[in-house]
Amino acid sequence: MLETTRCFGTAFTQAERCKKRLTGLIPPAVESLDLQVQRCLHRIDSLKQSPLEQYAYLDRIRTESSNLFYKLVMGNLKQIVSIIYTPTVGLACQEFSRIYTPASAPGLFLSLADQENLDLVISNWPGADPDICVMTDGSRILGLGDLGVNGMGIPIGKLSLYVAAGGFNPSKTLPITLDLGTNNPKHLNDPFYLGTRSHRPRDSQFYEFVDAVMAALKRRWPKLLVQFEDFSSEHAFGTLERYRNKYFMFNDDIQGTGAVILSGFINALKLSGTPLKQHRILFFGAGSAGVGVASQLMDHFTHAEGGLTKAQAKKLFWLIDSKGIVTSDRSDASRYPSHKKLFLREDMGGKQVGTLLEAIEHVKPTALIGLSSVGGAFDAAVLTRMGELNQAPIVFPLSNPLTNAECTFEDAVKHTQGRVLFASGTAFPGQEHPVTKQILEPGQGNNMYIFPALGFGASLAKATKVTDHMVYQCAVSLSKQLNEEETALGFLYPRIERIREISGLLARDVILAAVEEGVATEPFVTNLNLLEGSNESRQKKAAALLQWIEHNMYTPSYQFKL
Repeated sequence: MLETTRCFGTAFTQAERCKKRLTGLIPPAVESLDLQVQRCLHRIDSLKQSPLEQYAYLDRIRTESSNLFYKLVMGNLKQIVSIIYTPTVGLACQEFSRIYTPASAPGLFLSLADQENLDLVISNWPGADPDICVMTDGSRILGLGDLGVNGMGIPIGKLSLYVAAGGFNPSKTLPITLDLGTNNPKHLNDPFYLGTRSHRPRDSQFYEFVDAVMAALKRRWPKLLVQFEDFSSEHAFGTLERYRNKYFMFNDDIQGTGAVILSGFINALKLSGTPLKQHRILFFGAGSAGVGVASQLMDHFTHAEGGLTKAQAKKLFWLIDSKGIVTSDRSDASRYPSHKKLFLREDMGGKQVGTLLEAIEHVKPTALIGLSSVGGAFDAAVLTRMGELNQAPIVFPLSNPLTNAECTFEDAVKHTQGRVLFASGTAFPGQEHPVTKQILEPGQGNNMYIFPALGFGASLAKATKVTDHMVYQCAVSLSKQLNEEETALGFLYPRIERIREISGLLARDVILAAVEEGVATEPFVTNLNLLEGSNESRQKKAAALLQWIEHNMYTPSYQFKL
């Protein structure tokens, strides 16, 4: 059927149908975009017993009519985001090779076999020149491990949030999966697996290929922002350090996760009543996300009012991996990957602390942050002890999906007598306070508060690179966006329904940070002279900048050309 028929369907007026010779090809009813959305919601509700079928239905809507899809998502974000992204996207990735159809949402698959022809392969992309791409190699998808090309669902889902929450035009987004094989025997032996049936290459070959991909992408689209997603921990840090000053890129697992948790942590610090330098932070999980979050928090400890030196701040952090606290004198210390060495303890005197509960007794933390993918690790004993040690314990179980969360909000409330300052990586329902009977709502440290605005601001600024200062200011800006009601209720994050409004404000502060760093090149931005003049003058310029940002945000609508 005609592309326009699929895109607009029953929204065409009778005159438009006649003009475009569509009469008879569409059911007679003429419907508004809002009514089409209501039909979609009805269908989604009828599929509520099967999240995977809900995902497949929405994937079809996204492919056939981006305006309808994003009108649906933006108007029902809290309901829809759990289907198009976590937790359902994890299930969709696991089943990707079995549910894939030729009509599935498009993307680029770049394989090792394409290395000598990357320019040609990339030029095959049929869409408009993209402003942003999300790129994965499928080696560490959520908490599900090596899924190979089945991980393509993550770039697709993430870009949906760049549009719905951030304001990117959907026609200017590009999902990319690097097909570097897989070390997962389940997929290698699956007759339906859609990727290359080989084991992953050595590091030297990996970096040679990714070097070639990044160079080819820049040749084709010099202003393209590349977001790295769900690479293995070692490669996540390796690619970030390798490319951050050479290309327009960032890593959401490291920088985005760190920023969103920093934002919630800033608000938790205020509510805890404990002075900054008296906090002791224990991380359960020492992978790329754990170290990324720890780095962002340490950065804040050195920048905040009355802040510490880097050496002083580092002493407030402890990391636990599968063998215990990461120390300089552990038997396997010589084999630590480079990112773990950033936070190794040198003051343990040979003492080995293996279990989480033992670590809590040793550290006596004010904050416990989980990025381990070990579901239920924060059990009753752990949570009870955190409640005994602190009047307002900070507990952030951040692993996704739901089955990998270190604890639930219900358990955290129960075992701390409702005193917990809580944020999770996945959504949990509210719980009744055991004493006051007030309904408590959990914070969700979801990266979608950060990466859409960070990406949109950086892209609009035409920044030459994404700097640490831009990421940090995005986090600080988010921490300031609670309204009066949210503040009164003790929220750590704004309600997710406000994310579009908030993203514009965060994008503004990202652009201001880019100007401060001297990396913004967009003429409209640089001509504003945002850093010059009186306070009143700078505020007026910032308001003009926000208006320009909001004007550039994509809004779904039907615009017919007769």
